[in-house]
This record gives sequence, structure tokens and C-alpha cells, in this order.
Amino acid sequence: MAGGAVRTETRIQREKRERILESALEIFSEYGFRGATIDQIALASDMSKPNLLYYFRSKEDIHATLLTRLLDMWLAPLREIRAGGEPLEELRGYIARKLEMARDFPRESRLFANEILQGAPRIKPMLEGELRHLVHDKAALIQSWIDNGELAKTDPFHLIFSIWATTQHYADFDVQVQAVLGPEQSGKRRFEAAEDFLEHLFLRSLRP
Repeated sequence: MAGGAVRTETRIQREKRERILESALEIFSEYGFRGATIDQIALASDMSKPNLLYYFRSKEDIHATLLTRLLDMWLAPLREIRAGGEPLEELRGYIARKLEMARDFPRESRLFANEILQGAPRIKPMLEGELRHLVHDKAALIQSWIDNGELAKTDPFHLIFSIWATTQHYADFDVQVQAVLGPEQSGKRRFEAAEDFLEHLFLRSLRP
């Protein structure tokens, strides 16, 4: 049981938990936390409400599980920036990984955005803890590259924030992006064009 005593789950139980989480992700990303209901999630999971509540105690429990997973996944591209790498290439890779996430995980991005827009009531401790520590660590690394003359002078924190904003736009506002670009830039083409532009935008300004 989520949040309860540790017990060994069978393969079928694990599969049911994952089915619930997959269905909940769809519901939460479409309706937000407040608009989603346990009944909707149970219906989408093709389970009865009592059966669903055997695996998760509440809507809050499901939502917290999804957000915890999501934050860990969201931090992975930033963790991969290496101190021993060439600075511009490390940042190029970070931009590419963030766009890949926007392309491949739009529902997760909307779930995260909805939580932030509500004031992050369920993940604020994680934002002030793990996220803050990681960003400070990578900002210090970027600042060391600046101090060594390997990057142009800039504010490391606002550089990271800007990369977040520009890359996640392609997930959170994908309907708008597609409407403006039209069918000729459907599929992966818009992400390839976005990657080319953002690399040019950021890396050109960061060359020492």
C-alpha cells in the first residue's frame, strides 16, 4: 500500500499500480488536481473504486506518487551536466535533453505546471530541498566556467530558468505551437527546429 507498511507485491499488483498511475497521469494532466476525481481515475483504470483504494488511500496519495516520480525525472537532465565536460557542449546537451522531455513527456510537464500554478502545495518541500540544492550546485559549476573564461559573463540561475522556460514551452503550449506553425511542421520537425534555434540563442550569447 502506498504510504503504508512495506509489503512484497506480486507482478499483477505492480501492474495494477502502474495502470492506476498511468490513468491518473492522463486525468490529472487534463483536469488538474482539483478537477480530477477518484471515480474518474478508477473508470480510466478499468477498476472499481474500492479496488483502486486498496492500492492508494486517496487522490492525494496518487498525485503525490506521480509528482515524486516526476520531479526525479525532471531533475535527471540537469544532473547530467558534467564538471569535466566542455562547457558549451554540456549546455548544448542539457538543452537537447530538456526538449526531448518536452516532446516525449507532455502530460508530465502539464502535471508539473499545474502544481506550480497552484503554489506547489504538494511538492514545495521538494522544490526547496532537492531541486534547490541541485540548481545551486550546477549554478556554481557554471559560475566556475565563467570565472575561468570558458563562458561569457551571465547569471547562472537565470540561465537555467531561461532554459526551463523556453524548452518546457513546447510541452505546455504545444497546441498553440502547432496551431501557429501548421501541419508542415508536425511531428518531430518542430522540436528539431526548436533545438536548432535554442542552441543558437543560448550558445552564441555564452561564447567567451
